[in-house]
Amino acid sequence: MMHRTPFSRDLFAELDRLQREMRQAFDLSPSIRGATRGGFPAMNVGGTPASVEIYAFAPGVDPAAIEVQIEKGVLTIAGERKVELPPQDAKAAVHIDERFAGRFRRVVTLPDDIDANAVEAKYRDGVLHISIQRREAARPRRISIQ
Repeated sequence: MMHRTPFSRDLFAELDRLQREMRQAFDLSPSIRGATRGGFPAMNVGGTPASVEIYAFAPGVDPAAIEVQIEKGVLTIAGERKVELPPQDAKAAVHIDERFAGRFRRVVTLPDDIDANAVEAKYRDGVLHISIQRREAARPRRISIQ
């Protein structure tokens, strides 16, 4: 007669599976910045020695409905995406509606060395690109040795 234990043969594999299920249930992902995934619009934030570059992915949003503001070192992107569903009548039905619609707001704390007066924002193909220049005094420069 074979005896079965209540535990999986590979306890670590089972713990890994449970951890994946918990991440999915709470929409958590491993991230050095914490559990901030899932916001709209999705964003990429990075920089160069001369600028801070922000990309907000907002397809289907009218650029006139997006507000970009910098105040006290904080960048705010806010706006609204309209609902795009068929008109409600007896013959139309929506079975799945996964696209985000409604008001949104994303906030990014900027580094201290940015120049809030040197900002450029462009919207193309559903991507809002914001480029913020760093102050000239804060940019790295090469010092020649005499």
